[in-house]
Amino acid sequence: MSSGDATSGASGEATRDERSRRRAMLVRASIYIAGTHLFAGFVMLLFFLGGRGH
Repeated sequence: MSSGDATSGASGEATRDERSRRRAMLVRASIYIAGTHLFAGFVMLLFFLGGRGH
């Protein structure tokens, strides 16, 4: 095995690690965005139902 093989292997592993981090970040951001929208929808529903009584 030459040093070039070891370098390309480390580079490939780093690329996979970067991709997995990016994917994890996108999943986490999607969950946060969806949760925020659900919470905002619930608050809007509360205002709607509260306003009907007046």
